[in-house]
Amino acid sequence: MLLALGDPAGRTAWTVSSPDGREFAVFRPDAGVVRVTDAGCPHRGGPMVEGRVADGEVRCPWHWYRFDLDTGECRTTDAHRLAVYPVVERDGAWFADVGEPAPVLSWSERLRAHARGD
Repeated sequence: MLLALGDPAGRTAWTVSSPDGREFAVFRPDAGVVRVTDAGCPHRGGPMVEGRVADGEVRCPWHWYRFDLDTGECRTTDAHRLAVYPVVERDGAWFADVGEPAPVLSWSERLRAHARGD
């Protein structure tokens, strides 16, 4: 699913929501460069949009975990990875390919998945 990122209106970071309720952080560290990640830090859910962006990485404002904006790799620990999404420009507008939402599972499906270790 392609998600319109909107007009930055001079901002270097902002959030967008998909129609299914998912939140994404959009970063524009340089002119002509746009990066999109999940809005919440994979460590404790900190607001990535409020993080400091420098040298190709974003630093979570809560616990200072650092993530590569191109790969999502955590430069602080191997235990976490930030989801990053490809960005395309069409007719002067920016879009992110955020994929399809995860299927909604019933409680019994969740319990079975948990028992299997999924």
